[in-house]
Amino acid sequence: MTKRAVCLLSGGLDSTTVLAIAQDEGYEVFALSFRYGQRHSVELEKATEFARARGVSKHVILDLDLRSFGGSALTADIPVPKGHSVDDISAGIPITYVPARNTIFLSLALGWAEVLGAQDIFVGVNAMDYSGYPDCRPEYIEAFEHLGNLATKAGVEGRQRLKIRAPLVKMTKADIIRRGMELGVDYAETTSCYDPSPQGAPCKQCDSCLLRAKGFAELGLTDPLDLKFSA
Repeated sequence: MTKRAVCLLSGGLDSTTVLAIAQDEGYEVFALSFRYGQRHSVELEKATEFARARGVSKHVILDLDLRSFGGSALTADIPVPKGHSVDDISAGIPITYVPARNTIFLSLALGWAEVLGAQDIFVGVNAMDYSGYPDCRPEYIEAFEHLGNLATKAGVEGRQRLKIRAPLVKMTKADIIRRGMELGVDYAETTSCYDPSPQGAPCKQCDSCLLRAKGFAELGLTDPLDLKFSA
């Protein structure tokens, strides 16, 4: 019987790589994305295209209005910070942190996994080249996995032993890009920018753009997304 997994898919570099890893490990993938009021909603177009290209069994986009809460440069009328040095990015928790976002997303993924009879949820969190988000740390993933196994009927009845799979958590951005390229991920069809143009061109100045650029530079490569928008 084919193993099923729910994979959180934002359309960015990390989540697309994670989905490719799940497929490479033999999982039948069900992709889950969110329209949560993020200013960089072009990522949903990329997620849809990527899920279709990879032939996932089903791709669901759920609507959540986290702008009702605000509290983040991604979900409120707060400028996205730009112009940091790469060394400064991990100093403190930035205003692009969306309060409780991964907890909300993983909770909904947990519900779908229970319905599907899936034991695994894949998520692209990373604690190496990351922007200081508290819900990207290994201890957070471990804690949520423990919670997930207490929270569902399937878990209580012993029909589900949930595993939160975070294969990128201890990888550098360069490591992630290298692995994704091995698995055929076309990074020209991903987006990482927090404040892209209406056409999806990256600003090249926000923290996410800087971390992405650092990864390609460490591999001696040009980001194919840059080539796409400079053509």
